Amino acid sequence: MKIPKERKTYCPNCKKHTIHTVLESKRRKASELKWGQRQFRRVTSGYRGYPRPLPSGNKPTKKLDLRYKCKECNKSHIKRSTFRAGKVEFIQQ
Repeated sequence: MKIPKERKTYCPNCKKHTIHTVLESKRRKASELKWGQRQFRRVTSGYRGYPRPLPSGNKPTKKLDLRYKCKECNKSHIKRSTFRAGKVEFIQQ
């Protein structure tokens, strides 16, 4: 998948829309403290079984974590993507 190297998007530090450089970052491990994971651990603990049908196999690709670095303040923030991509290529627009 081709993604532009630069993109104009909202910077939470500058509190306005600025040009950002786009980088790919590694996804971190999902938190055990999130409500859904706590509920899952509670339901599967004890003598009960799995609360829903078992997942049937792995997904073909992972979702991306895109890191946006502001060109004005040089701070970066992560946006989790809503799409999956096997191979990512950053292009100049």
